Amino acid sequence: MTQTHETRGLRPLAPGVGAEITGVDLSDFSQDDAGFIVDAYHTHAALLFRDQELSHDGLIAFSSLFGEVDVAPENQRMKAVPGKPQIYVVSNIKGENGKPIGSLGSGEAIWHADMSDRENPPEATLLYAVELPPVGGDTWVAGMASALEGMPAELRRRIEGRSIKHDGTYNSGGFVRKGVEASDDPLTCTGTLHPAICAHPVTGQQVLYLGRRRNAYVDGLSLAESESLLDALWAHATQDAYCYAHRWRKGDLLLWDNRSTLHRRDAFDPEHRRMMLRTQTKGRLAPRAA
Repeated sequence: MTQTHETRGLRPLAPGVGAEITGVDLSDFSQDDAGFIVDAYHTHAALLFRDQELSHDGLIAFSSLFGEVDVAPENQRMKAVPGKPQIYVVSNIKGENGKPIGSLGSGEAIWHADMSDRENPPEATLLYAVELPPVGGDTWVAGMASALEGMPAELRRRIEGRSIKHDGTYNSGGFVRKGVEASDDPLTCTGTLHPAICAHPVTGQQVLYLGRRRNAYVDGLSLAESESLLDALWAHATQDAYCYAHRWRKGDLLLWDNRSTLHRRDAFDPEHRRMMLRTQTKGRLAPRAA
């Protein structure tokens, strides 16, 4: 039976980002639920749903609330569920052939926004917990609207009107992307320029847009000036005041808006199994300066 709004609830996860929605079965939600969820997504930038039981088709159907569901890009070294190219497997588990069934292993995934080196970066990312280690592998989300709002005036002045080069060489696990030549020179590495301060395309809210730290470069500055400014920006934006740390339970679904958040993952013991199913929605627009 479809859940009704009478059983639905919402509570903030952290002051700077995120909310948990309760009382909604994501495998059987109403149109009213859909509107409520999308509105909450735009307001809170990240959403958590506990105790879900989703089939592959159910995960794709729910993901489509947030846009056209993308397929696993080959140059990210992602592996998809057989027959379901929209669902990426994030796992350290090895199959019968001894090869990993998914990507990103068990190491730390550093702070980043997904695939921000694209001209039109993906919008929503959804992560669904299937199998988990007893400890570790927590996912952190940082709110870039609250980080910008709380930014010291002098630091904001230094980035207003500037663009940041988003590296296309490495993924969030530190691996060179397929078909890309390794480089550690921010001035010459492959990448895409995006405004440092963007206007969210739906809400109009101003947000800080950083992408990932490695090989980033602030256009128009010397490398030394760029590195110093980026270090200050990242130190500010990833403070606990702007973050939510999620400790996973089986059946959790966590989603975030890549246009207005950063995220990272803690490492975990490689001897323990972890399997997550991941979807993302296609980017429709290039980031626009506020």
